[in-house]
Amino acid sequence: MRLIREIERHPPPDSDCFPGTREGVLKGITDWADSPVLFNAGAPHIYWTHGYVGCGKSSISQAVSQKYGQKGRLLASFFFYRNSGDRSRMARFAETLAGQMVAAVPATGSFVKAAVKAEPALLTRGVSLATQLERLVYRPFSAAVKRGLIFKTLLQGPFLVVIDGLDECEDKEEVKEFIQHLLDYFKRHPSTPLRFFITSRVERHIKEYLKADGVQLDDLVAHGSDDDILTFLETSFSHRAKEDDVIAAYVQRHGQWPTRNDLKTLVHHIGGSFIFASALFKYIVGPLDDGLIPMTRLPLTLDMNPGLDGLYTYTLAKSQRLPHFSDVISTLALVFEPLPIAGIAELLGIETFEHSFVNLFQFKGLRNFLD
Repeated sequence: MRLIREIERHPPPDSDCFPGTREGVLKGITDWADSPVLFNAGAPHIYWTHGYVGCGKSSISQAVSQKYGQKGRLLASFFFYRNSGDRSRMARFAETLAGQMVAAVPATGSFVKAAVKAEPALLTRGVSLATQLERLVYRPFSAAVKRGLIFKTLLQGPFLVVIDGLDECEDKEEVKEFIQHLLDYFKRHPSTPLRFFITSRVERHIKEYLKADGVQLDDLVAHGSDDDILTFLETSFSHRAKEDDVIAAYVQRHGQWPTRNDLKTLVHHIGGSFIFASALFKYIVGPLDDGLIPMTRLPLTLDMNPGLDGLYTYTLAKSQRLPHFSDVISTLALVFEPLPIAGIAELLGIETFEHSFVNLFQFKGLRNFLD
C-alpha cells in the first residue's frame, strides 16, 4: 500500500502573531474550540474568520495551530498559498489531512489503511473530493472515537482542523464541494467531536456557502487592529534602538524615537494592515542604499500614498538604476510559478555570480519587496 503523502503544512513566511496582539480575537476562537460537543449541541462545528489581505488571518491560524498542537488536539492543518503548486490546489488536500491525522492520532491509522486497501483510488483522485474526505478523514476519525481509542484526549475538548487561506486555492469548484460536504457531514453527525477553523478573504464562491447555519462568522476587520499595530510598532522600534547605533545615539540625545505622536500618526497612515505595518517598519529602519537614516525616512513614509502601493512605487523607483532591473521585474510578473534567484538567472541568461546581478538582489529595498 502506498504511504499517504503529506504536504508541507507550514504557514506563509512571517505569519506568526506578534506577541501581545490579537488577544481578543484568539480568545473568541479558543472559547468556541474548547466548548464541549456533547453538552453544547448548539455550538457550530465550523468557525469562519474572514477579512481583507494583510489583516492578520494567517497569523491567527498559525497561533491557533500552535496552541492546539501543544494541547494534542490539532488533528490537521492546511495553509493554502497562491501559486505554490500543491499548496494552491485541492489535488492532495484530503490525503494530506489524513496523513497529519494519523500522525496526530495514531489510533486512526488502521482505519485509514483499511479504507485505502478497500479502495486504492482514494489516493489517485479516482474518486470525488467529498468521497476522499469522508473515507480518509471523517470516517476513520469517527471510528476511533466510537471505539474509545482517544477518550482521554477528548475529555479536554474536541479536535480541531485548521484551514488557512481557502480563497488562495485555485480549484474553486472543489472549494465549494469541500464546504458543502463538510456542512452536510456535520448535519448528519452533529455529535462528532471535531471542529473546523477556516480563514479566507470574502470571495463569492466561499461566502455563498459558508454564510449558513452551522457556521460561526467572525469579521476580523470589525475587531479593529490599531491598538495591536501600535503594540507591534512600539516593541519593534524599541528592539531596533538597542541594535542600531544611529538610532541609539539619536535617542540618547533627543529622547524617545519615534515619539508617541509619530507612532499614532503612523498607525493612522497604516490603516489596519499588518502587512503594511511590517513593510513600513522594514523600510524605515533599513538599511537601504538611499543614504538616509531612519529618522529621515519616517516623515517620508507619511508623505507616501497610504497602502502598499505607495511603498512599492517608491522602492521600485529607487531600484530602477540597477542593471537587469527591467528584465528581472518583467520575469517575476510573467512566470506562473515563483522562481529562485538561480532560476531567474538561468532564464535570462545571466550568470548568478555576475556582480551587477548579485547587487540587484542585495538591494534590500527590492529584496523586501520581493519577499
